[in-house]
Amino acid sequence: MTAAADLVAALRARGWTIGVAESLTGGAVAAEIVTVPGASTALRGAVVAYDTAIKHTLLGVDADLLAAHGPVHPRVAAQMADGVRRALAVNGHPTDVGVSTTGIAGPDSPDGQPVGTVHIGVSAPSGTTTRAHRFTGSREQIRAQARDAAIAAALQAARE
Repeated sequence: MTAAADLVAALRARGWTIGVAESLTGGAVAAEIVTVPGASTALRGAVVAYDTAIKHTLLGVDADLLAAHGPVHPRVAAQMADGVRRALAVNGHPTDVGVSTTGIAGPDSPDGQPVGTVHIGVSAPSGTTTRAHRFTGSREQIRAQARDAAIAAALQAARE
């Protein structure tokens, strides 16, 4: 069983839903989740917020935070995860879990942070957490590692 299948099973067991907000992964987290048969019972949807302005306007990331630190920051990841829960609400009910990715996959860094810097945010009923990573490899490898880390973080939240 894959980590995505474990995630869908854990969410279904609790009757929970998930929403995904992605930047550097560009939809890869949601795409991995939808490979699982029955994922539609848990995945509400995803927002690819590649443009920093979308992080603010759609996901509610604080504009001053973005101006001060840029989009690759742990608090940005946390606010993206919180924001996607609200953005994908149905009938006033937010998703139970929000997971987000923001980082630098390379080959260059636009703001001087090391390539491979990734922040994963997870928002769940128990609270919002972030995890910082420094992945190595090619752009594709960094994005794949970020995808896998986001799914693992969401799985941990679904099991708590």
